Amino acid sequence: MTKTKSMTLTVRIHPAVKEGLRTVAEQERRSLANMIEVMIRDYCGRHGVALDKKPTSR
Repeated sequence: MTKTKSMTLTVRIHPAVKEGLRTVAEQERRSLANMIEVMIRDYCGRHGVALDKKPTSR
């Protein structure tokens, strides 16, 4: 089975938003990148946007 490589995404966000992200990621013991992915997948799921692959549970 071949693995799909992850892609790089660069964004600019307000420092307060980054601090909030860092706080929730730390609370859930996730990296910032993983927390962003979880949040995007959750948002897409709630708004009917289908994504191909589900992440593994923590």
